[in-house]
Amino acid sequence: MRQFFLASALTATALASGISAQAATYNIESTHTFVTFEVTHFGTSTNRGRFDKKEGTVQFDRAGKTGKVDLTIQADSINTGTEAFNAHLKKPDFFDAAKHPTMHFTADKFNFNGDKVSEVAGSLTMLGKTVPVVLKATNFNCYDHPMLKREVCGGDFETTILRSQWGMNWGIDFGIPDKVKLLIQVEAVKQ
Repeated sequence: MRQFFLASALTATALASGISAQAATYNIESTHTFVTFEVTHFGTSTNRGRFDKKEGTVQFDRAGKTGKVDLTIQADSINTGTEAFNAHLKKPDFFDAAKHPTMHFTADKFNFNGDKVSEVAGSLTMLGKTVPVVLKATNFNCYDHPMLKREVCGGDFETTILRSQWGMNWGIDFGIPDKVKLLIQVEAVKQ
């Protein structure tokens, strides 16, 4: 689930990569940015959820192929579509949202395939622990937004994390997977 947070940050970084030759700042557009996760349920189906509250910025220099991502996700904004499941995920068994209200993804290494961001490397902090994370871009583009009259960059990013790296071990001993797939859909608006 934390990987969603990371995935969002990586997507923001990828969005910034489509910017001009000088470093520019892009604000992550929360209504077009989603941090979601997928975990199999005892090998039968897939549980999915997302975090509804997130904010951050991306700084990007396309010519220099450098940038930075700073993304914050509100842990208590988790939304699986089922209130009882949301409540359990907010407890100490998983995100411990009362004690650790935010997750934070930062990145300062962008890799490119030509002029497109191919992956973003950084670190994800949750439950008080910071772990390196790499988000791979499956889609990336920048365009001039017809209504905002500004450049918007975005893409789809993904990674798979082991939740146990952050001490989120509940249920592993009886079959709930350690592996969590994070999918991050990001759009960021040039400031």
